[in-house]
Amino acid sequence: MVGALFITLGYALVLGIEFVVAAAVNRHDVVERAEPAALLGAWWEEVQQAPRVFFGRQPFLWRRLPDSSVEPAPNETAVVLIHGFVCNRGFWLPWMREMRQRGLPYSSVNLEPVFGSIDDYVPLIDQAVRRAHALTGRPPMLVCHSMGGLAARAWRVASQDADARVAHVVTIGSPHRGTWLARFSHLTNGRQMRQNGDWLRALEQRENQSMPEGAFDRFTCWYSNADNIVFPASTATLAGADNRHVPGVAHVALAFQPTVINATLGLLQRLG
Repeated sequence: MVGALFITLGYALVLGIEFVVAAAVNRHDVVERAEPAALLGAWWEEVQQAPRVFFGRQPFLWRRLPDSSVEPAPNETAVVLIHGFVCNRGFWLPWMREMRQRGLPYSSVNLEPVFGSIDDYVPLIDQAVRRAHALTGRPPMLVCHSMGGLAARAWRVASQDADARVAHVVTIGSPHRGTWLARFSHLTNGRQMRQNGDWLRALEQRENQSMPEGAFDRFTCWYSNADNIVFPASTATLAGADNRHVPGVAHVALAFQPTVINATLGLLQRLG
């Protein structure tokens, strides 16, 4: 009990530092700043939410609700779930439960190697897209959290027929234009998420060459002014995308907001 309390308090302290830094950096951003009370509420929600993901679902429950048990659903639109940095498919368990209740098919990925290049994840995403398409006979929708949004974009420019194979892309707190925190990372995929970094510039150049107009018309980007990992807040948006702001919500908690889940799954009906 003492050990668990120590870990929880230490994690809460680290989160608190992240929120203080994010608030300072966001002062110079175009997105409206979060009020101190909103940041405090976001911190408390993340203190409760993040341990469920990192100390529960991902290490012990990630094999639950496997893709192999998803029933085919002809003429529906399946979802491909793509997690973020240092995560696995267990991150999406609440989404999987909800989709099973609604009769919506899905496939998922474990992005490995964990600290490898984002480009290494392209074949894994391609396989998940093929599995999702096989369940319905229709192009699926990608739903991506954090770094998963960058992995989806890397897959998109690496696949010549990507836009014909995917109906829509939803990103949740994805560092599309990098994140301030990545400057401290020495890991391969961590460095790739640096603002104005070489990898991001190369990705944008490839996108401009292969899809010069309306590149992100079929993207929905959820972001928050209280994101403690991806900041400044505007870095989680894309020009031309449907950028949706959810104020006062932290990075992990953003993926489990009822507004985000219901609006995203509701989009499947419109795609159909």
